[in-house]
Amino acid sequence: MIVIFDLDGTLVNSITDLANAVNYGLKQLKYPQHPTESYKQMVGNGAKILCHCALPDDKKEDTDKLLAVFKEYYDRHYLDNTELYNGIGKLIHDIFTHGIPVAVATNKPHDVAVKIVGTLIPDIYSNITVLGNCGERPKKPDPAIINEIIAKYPDFNDSVVMIGDSNVDIQTAKNAGIHSIGCTWGFRNREELEKEGAEFIVDSPAEIMDIIYSLESAK
Repeated sequence: MIVIFDLDGTLVNSITDLANAVNYGLKQLKYPQHPTESYKQMVGNGAKILCHCALPDDKKEDTDKLLAVFKEYYDRHYLDNTELYNGIGKLIHDIFTHGIPVAVATNKPHDVAVKIVGTLIPDIYSNITVLGNCGERPKKPDPAIINEIIAKYPDFNDSVVMIGDSNVDIQTAKNAGIHSIGCTWGFRNREELEKEGAEFIVDSPAEIMDIIYSLESAK
């Protein structure tokens, strides 16, 4: 078995740092800013789409300008407020203890994703495969990132599960032909996960090991 996590809204609560970075860019461009909470509906498809969504409807042509300012700010502030969700550290340790490979598949830029995971889970970071957006593969929900992870673990790919908080993650799992677990503690809600057809939906990280055990026993 291989367990693959989304990053933002699944492993880490990064919404404040993301919102602050976009709002900083909007302020520099003299456009209206948004409440932090509203960004939960904008994230998940990569930084460029995030910036596009944040701009006024008649200013979408400034997406690249906002993206440049966002990146410059976020590269310096991506860990100001970002932290692991409660129970995530224990969950990952439990998965490793069970001898199961863990990976992260995210639309966040690869270098930032690697730094976040390495900083917040330093003791087992070297054992986690982290793949982010680097321009060499299409973003989720395209299954390319999942297929790349599966190829790294040929001895464990008899069962694979994707864990995420949004419709993008569930779509990715479907496109890759793997199991999906939707988590409700992230940026989206249960209704979205149900509508997208998540195979399992959990309200806390503690529920995930039981699902992993059941999937393993069903192989």
